[in-house]
Amino acid sequence: MLVRLLYASRVVAGAAPEAIHDIIQQAQAHNPQHGITGILCHSERVFMQVLEGGREPINALYGQILRDPRHTDVVLLHYEEINERRYACWTMGQANLAKVNASILLRFSTLPELNPHAMSGKNSLALIDELAASAAIIGRA
Repeated sequence: MLVRLLYASRVVAGAAPEAIHDIIQQAQAHNPQHGITGILCHSERVFMQVLEGGREPINALYGQILRDPRHTDVVLLHYEEINERRYACWTMGQANLAKVNASILLRFSTLPELNPHAMSGKNSLALIDELAASAAIIGRA
């Protein structure tokens, strides 16, 4: 059974550049062997990540994410059973939201800066879909 999980968290002060690099490297090493795909959206202050795969591997990975000291205030925005993946092209794609046009963020958020803790899961997924459609996601694998 396939599931899709979306969470948001706040980056621990000063951890952003190294944490993003480490998360992407870990995902590229771990995800293929566990059938996990997804996208990490980030800024200097927040992470928003969507993961897709089997229920057990996704739940296990989310448990690890909850204990990861590189971020705080982890909140589950969306979790659902799915028939097919949306993000199958990415072992772990990434989008630096500091480089995204503010008008895209304003379509789904109250401000032109990402604050997924103040967004619905539906709008957060819609934002990720828009980023994928506009080629703002890098790191195809």
